[in-house]
Amino acid sequence: MRFDAKQLKEMSDAVKAFALTAVRSAGSGHVGIVLDAADIITSIYANFLRRGQDKFVLSAGHGSALLYSVLKLAGYDILDLNSFRKIGGLPGHPEFGIDGIFATTGPLGQGVGNAVGLALAAKIKKSDEIVYCLCSDGDLMEGVAQEAIAFAGRYKLDNLVLLWDDNGISIDGAALTDINMSERMQAAGWSVLKIPGNDFNKIDKALNYASINDCMPTFIQCKTVIGKDSSLAGSSAAHGYSLSDEEMGQLISQFDSLSGQKLWASVAKDAPAKYILNRADVCPKTVKAPIVNKDISTRELSGMFLESLVASGVNLVGGSADLSGSTSAKTKAHVVIGPRKFEGNFVNYGVREHAMGAIMNGMAVAGLRPYGSTFLVFSDYMRPAIRLAALSKLPVIYLFTHDSIAVGADGPTHQPVEQLASLRLMPGLNVFRPCNAQEIKFAWCRAIAETERPTAIILSRQKIKQINTPDDVDLSCGGYIIKPAEKRRVRATIIATGSEVPLAVAVAEKLGNDVQVVSMPSVELFRMQDEAYKKSVLKGYVIAIEASASAPWFEFADAVVGIDSFGVSGSGEDVYKYFGFDIDTIVRDISKKLK
Repeated sequence: MRFDAKQLKEMSDAVKAFALTAVRSAGSGHVGIVLDAADIITSIYANFLRRGQDKFVLSAGHGSALLYSVLKLAGYDILDLNSFRKIGGLPGHPEFGIDGIFATTGPLGQGVGNAVGLALAAKIKKSDEIVYCLCSDGDLMEGVAQEAIAFAGRYKLDNLVLLWDDNGISIDGAALTDINMSERMQAAGWSVLKIPGNDFNKIDKALNYASINDCMPTFIQCKTVIGKDSSLAGSSAAHGYSLSDEEMGQLISQFDSLSGQKLWASVAKDAPAKYILNRADVCPKTVKAPIVNKDISTRELSGMFLESLVASGVNLVGGSADLSGSTSAKTKAHVVIGPRKFEGNFVNYGVREHAMGAIMNGMAVAGLRPYGSTFLVFSDYMRPAIRLAALSKLPVIYLFTHDSIAVGADGPTHQPVEQLASLRLMPGLNVFRPCNAQEIKFAWCRAIAETERPTAIILSRQKIKQINTPDDVDLSCGGYIIKPAEKRRVRATIIATGSEVPLAVAVAEKLGNDVQVVSMPSVELFRMQDEAYKKSVLKGYVIAIEASASAPWFEFADAVVGIDSFGVSGSGEDVYKYFGFDIDTIVRDISKKLK
């Protein structure tokens, strides 16, 4: 059934009344977008969105009451609107996992990237779905949105429709978007339409054009008035919850529409089942850990295992922020995806780390298993997207190489110091820093088996000696004894991860046969073990060695050999030695502590 302008007006009024009631009940929220964009979102859901096929993303996540209102009226399985912004109720910004919500948004710009990821995934899956995204002025000011917009234009994602709620206002006053956003979008490879955002006939015409546009993504500039029909219309004060309770009540009564609710009920009656993802996968038993008998970097080991993994048919879609050769993220088993060429399994994102993270979140929501790669120090560029993946319980995989000061001559700008600790602090994120082929295999297999946690795999650029994991070790414990002490009574335990494991073994051999080494590729998994296991592994005086921020290691260690300053330029070996990461210096320092 297709609704005309009169019916859409009644439906939009019902949406406004429901949304304002939710905001009023919460005593907080955002009124401005409810009043200026309800007509846009109503038109999408009533006349264009094919439920169970097309997807909608509210990048302007502060308008969550507006989205919840539409979903409730359209028969989606969501909580009562009176639970809005209350503990256990509908959250203050949209979160993936709620029926009908395909992206956790609110941090502006992220939803645009998620929508691009959903559109890309549809192309890869050969689906004809359309992805609609409503964004605000603030979204378009964020760099991540512009990165994602450029990517979508490059890849000619003609199944993507981005609607701009162009009210010209942000919290501090006039919105500081580009002077000519339409020209920017055209330059980025988008088809651009300009319409009044409250004219149902023109909204309908623009959306109809977008649905048949098979050349490029469509950008619809919808001119609106923030807080329309309220006493604060057109002002920055209309953005939040600034209307009096009396005026809120009057607006709710003004927009309350029983006929609109009945029209929405006709949309709801044919609702499909709730959207559920099945994202787990397993490493085939035929895929073995690489066997090497030489010094080798863990990025190379990862690339070797990854090639076998992809060749075996595991459903992974890889990618890189212009560093695939340096991160070993692209192998001979990969086929590159390009504009209008989506029959592949590897994406060149360009130098767009933040967009890569946001796009992968959208791909994961669509049921793909994406991984993306860059240098560890540049994980900072994409941290907001990683955080939302963890919050949304999306099993995205990150390959971060060039893991320490051993990067060397590129200098302190490229030498990560605090990034490892920072990633480990993030709730819901698995972080692995493997030291050998067995740990590489475990990290990858654990990552692709995850259904509700993203994973970061931290890899070295420099070649390191291979210290093999004993056959009887359970790597799922996160930490284990990789070099036992020869004496029953253990005087000291050295914990190390990744590149520092061979260094720790060499130190232990010099300290004596009553010193053991623990490799701890996953602090998170080790922390989850019971106290009995932890005590069985961490014996005697405990020292942690890691070329990273030292403070977090005091959770397990009595002393730490770490780095708490920025690095320096020089060869990797010289930089390591400069900061005291050489055998003799560490042996001398530990010996003093053990006396």
